[in-house]
Amino acid sequence: MTDQHEKGAAFRALHEGETFVIPNPWDVGSARVLEALGFRALATTSSGFAFTLGRLDGSATLDEVVEHVRVLCAGTSLPVSVDLENGYGDPARAIAAVAEAGAVGGSIEDYDPDGGLYPVEVAVERLAAAVEAARGLGFDFMLTGRAENHIRGNPDLDDTIARLQAYEAAGADVLYAPGLASVEEIRAVCSAVSRPVNVLARPKLSMSEIAGAGARRVSVGGTLAWSAVGGFVAAAERIRDDGDFSGLGSPARLREWLE
Repeated sequence: MTDQHEKGAAFRALHEGETFVIPNPWDVGSARVLEALGFRALATTSSGFAFTLGRLDGSATLDEVVEHVRVLCAGTSLPVSVDLENGYGDPARAIAAVAEAGAVGGSIEDYDPDGGLYPVEVAVERLAAAVEAARGLGFDFMLTGRAENHIRGNPDLDDTIARLQAYEAAGADVLYAPGLASVEEIRAVCSAVSRPVNVLARPKLSMSEIAGAGARRVSVGGTLAWSAVGGFVAAAERIRDDGDFSGLGSPARLREWLE
């Protein structure tokens, strides 16, 4: 797929079928590998991308994210959705900017790093502005409304559900509460809304459990990036501590993945 209209339509269609995984590359190389491995859509990771800049999550600027998206979309034929954090001060502008760079999806969260969770009425107003921007693009753009309670120290499931219901009413295409920890929590969220629900993968939850609870989409956040970094650090520590170079080498399929 090279045309943004085709990518947008294909991405929307994925949400109407069986539960699927949307993995999170942190650079164009990892995006190319994930495409070669057969995944059908990609989502950026704010924490993984920030790491490529030598920074912690939340420190990339919108301009930097837009350039990152432009490189990803040029390097892969898959639909790309973008982690837009809280919209960088202007959710509508953020949606328009990443759409111009080639994205066909994006998420807006309800967390303000300067003051905690937005009051729900403020979060709805911000999301509604993003919805309006997405609807004016002229192609399918899947907008995700995120309720951050469970990863921001407020694991209040009732409030999370109320927020997601409000974001659905405001026009979000997908609903997402990162940090849901059990099948019961996922099922409660999915049964309370009518739009597709994205779930953040956890090591103790299987794909079949997440799908069986009603989720339509599964993402992994920055964890693929941290898995890669973990392997890199382990090999580097063996070199430093033991002079052991046995962990070095290039994957046999590298040419296949990147060509």
